[in-house]
Amino acid sequence: MTSTTPAPGTGLTAPFAVARFRDGDGGSVRLGLVAGERIRALDETDLGAPDLNAFLAAPDWDRLGRLVDTDTGTENLWRPLAEVTLTAPVQPRQVVQAGANYRTHVIDLVVAHAPKSDTRPEAEIREDAARMMDERAATGEPYFFIGLPAAVVGDDVPLVLPSYSEQHDWELELAVVIGMEGFRISAEKAMDHVAGYTICNDITTRDRVFREDSKGIGADWYRSKNAPGFLPTGPFLVPAGFVEPHDLGITLDLNGERMQDATTSDLLFGLPALVSAASLNMPLLPGDLLLTGSPAGNGAHWGRLLRDGDVMEGSVQGLGTQRVRCIAESAGGSR
Repeated sequence: MTSTTPAPGTGLTAPFAVARFRDGDGGSVRLGLVAGERIRALDETDLGAPDLNAFLAAPDWDRLGRLVDTDTGTENLWRPLAEVTLTAPVQPRQVVQAGANYRTHVIDLVVAHAPKSDTRPEAEIREDAARMMDERAATGEPYFFIGLPAAVVGDDVPLVLPSYSEQHDWELELAVVIGMEGFRISAEKAMDHVAGYTICNDITTRDRVFREDSKGIGADWYRSKNAPGFLPTGPFLVPAGFVEPHDLGITLDLNGERMQDATTSDLLFGLPALVSAASLNMPLLPGDLLLTGSPAGNGAHWGRLLRDGDVMEGSVQGLGTQRVRCIAESAGGSR
C-alpha cells in the first residue's frame, strides 16, 4: 500500500482510513478519506464502486492511497478533519458478536460467580478456571450472538440510557469489517475476507440479560443489547493491511479513569477462527461487522454502571478513539 503521514491527534496511526461524515452538526452523511488531520469526500469515481459495501467486496486500498499521494492540484478537495462531524464509518447488513472470548475476563467471571459453598482459596478457583479456558481454546468453538444493524451509530450520537433500567454497561471491542463475501470459510482463508477494522462499544443492560419469567430459555441478547445507539462504532475504518490485529491494546476510560486495559493477545479464539466459525451457517457480507469480544473491566466488574453525564473514551491501538457521552432518558421515554 501507499503511505503518507499518520494523524497525530486522532489516535489513528494508519496512513489513511475511511470515515463517514457530515458538515458540522447537520447535512447529509458522506463517505470520506482521512489522511493526517484532513479529510476529503469520496464519490463513485474515487471508489470505483457505487458505495462503500460494494467497494469492500473487492477493496482496492491502493486506489484510495493514490488519492492521498497523487492528488496534486486538487488540494481544494481536502479540508481540516476538525471542520466535520464523524459518524459510524460502516453500514453493516449483519452484526455478529463473539461472547466470552477474553481468557482473563472469563477467568475473572468464574471467580466472581463462584458459589458460596465453594470454600477453595481464590487462587485454586482461578487455576481451575484457567485450565477450563485453555481446554475450551484447544477443543471448543467460539460463541456468537447477533446484534441489530440499527443499533450501530457513531460517537456523534449521545448514548441515551433507557429509563427502564439503571444497569447499562460498557464492553469495548475490536471489530472486524468483512470484505469479500464468504460462506463456510476455512480458517486458513479467513483473513482474505477481512477488509479492515474499527472500534465498537457493545453496550449491555445487565438486568435484561436473563428473564425472570423464562429462566430456562437462556440469555436474552435482543433486549439487553439492542436499544437505540447501543453499538457506538468508529470513528474510522482502517484498512486491514495497516493493522497487526493479534496484539492490539484496548482501553476504555470512564470520566478519565481507566476501566478496561488489555490486548487482543488474550483472545481465546483468534480472528481466523472467529471469521471461519461465524460463516458456518450464514454467509458473511461485505461491510458486515464481527465483534471479537470484550476484555475484563466492564462496569459489572467495578460495581459502577453508566449514569447520566458519563463520558467514555474507548481506544484500540492505531484505530483511533471514540468519545461517547451518556444522557438519561426520562421516564416517559423522551431524551
